Amino acid sequence: MPIAIHPRIDRLQPYEAGERPEPGLPAIKLNQNECPYPVSPKVSDALSRLDPDLLRVYPDADCLALRTALAEVHGLPPSMFLCGNGSSELITLVFRTFVGEGDTVALPDPTFGLYAVVAAMYGAVVRMTPCDSDFRFDPEALASGRPRAIVLANPNAPTGRFVEAERIESLLRRADCLVVVDEAYADFAPPGTSAIRLTERYDHLIVLRTFSKAYALGGARVGYAVTNPRLIEAMKKGKETFSVHALSQLAAEAALRDAAYVRECVARIGRTRERFAARLRAREWDVVPSAANFVLAAPPAGGLSARSLYGQLRERGIFVRHFDTDRLRGMLRISIGTDSDMDALLDALSRLG
Repeated sequence: MPIAIHPRIDRLQPYEAGERPEPGLPAIKLNQNECPYPVSPKVSDALSRLDPDLLRVYPDADCLALRTALAEVHGLPPSMFLCGNGSSELITLVFRTFVGEGDTVALPDPTFGLYAVVAAMYGAVVRMTPCDSDFRFDPEALASGRPRAIVLANPNAPTGRFVEAERIESLLRRADCLVVVDEAYADFAPPGTSAIRLTERYDHLIVLRTFSKAYALGGARVGYAVTNPRLIEAMKKGKETFSVHALSQLAAEAALRDAAYVRECVARIGRTRERFAARLRAREWDVVPSAANFVLAAPPAGGLSARSLYGQLRERGIFVRHFDTDRLRGMLRISIGTDSDMDALLDALSRLG
């Protein structure tokens, strides 16, 4: 007898990550916003001195050493941190813990596609609040209609736009619901953007962070949530027991203790981003100002469409991202790689006309 699939799951359109190039083929991968530079030397050193016995026993389910290091960096108690298998696990955990079937979740439009997918998984109703014509989003507008939760990325993905912490605080004063601020790209944004310090004053705020971007640990899958201990304890009840691998905990803690290296990588990516964006604009591309490690840009009118460029770049071994949605169909999201990566992309665009 065929096993019935839950209707919500049967209807679900899963989130599609950026395509992976075929193993062994030369490629320039600019479609998943990964760090183009190696991990910190301190990470390499920590892994080279790894005690193999670490693999025999279960990892620390509470990630105490990593949470203690995070507490030192952010000046908050360890009880305000929860580590997960990337911020993606924590996004799912937020919905599992605080959002029920039929509850309304407010999101900017456009934003990270995983939020709507997870909302549908738990039967929530998604209300999209459109960004303006320049892709700026209004945090306060998300609070209208009394949603159960508001989820926003700051800087936003896939646009790169950001708002200052003061705007987030204005939202927190107005909203009488859970507010989740995903700061996956906050390391690339200007000072005064992060809402982490606001978690001390607002009990309905959860901030999410990841080691996948600025820390070059996308393969390690480590993220963390920052909020008050009451919400942390609630989230822990629904969390997978050993979701953060022992090696991942070790790598993240080592990376966290090399702030100077991370700052240098972030600075290099920022310089490359601005140089690349300027060269696109010189070619009459419409480039959205970005505070992240990617740019969202539309090719000049009258030339090849974004979809065509995506396909032809792919044939040349250059992978960027194209989203087939109304707001984004005419644009490409391009991760910032090394200077040579971006020069190769610009050269390919010149050849394509």
